[in-house]
Amino acid sequence: MQPSKAYAAVAKETASPRELESTLLLKAAHKLQSAYDNWDDERRGLGDAVLYNRRLWTVFLDSVCDTGSQLPTPVRQNIANLGIFVMTESFSLMTNPKPEQLLPLININRELAAGLRGKA
Repeated sequence: MQPSKAYAAVAKETASPRELESTLLLKAAHKLQSAYDNWDDERRGLGDAVLYNRRLWTVFLDSVCDTGSQLPTPVRQNIANLGIFVMTESFSLMTNPKPEQLLPLININRELAAGLRGKA
């Protein structure tokens, strides 16, 4: 196993759920930012970035809609509302793409990641 892969595997096992969620949100934000930055270059990476972000938010939505979720109801509702917005914007991006549509998705992911890391 390559050292970087071994480190990543250990990091996944030792990271708290909040740290993992924050890392995944930042990865999604990075992919979306890259698509934004390369918009004129045939929208390189747009589909991959939107798909990754949509999958991540699907997991979040599933989690907050689970009756076993231990998050307070107002927090669950806020995350669900953000998730609905993210999904709506994602589908809009894929049908009628405009670069400015990426900015709110990038900001949501970054701000939520900062909050999870206690830096908000």
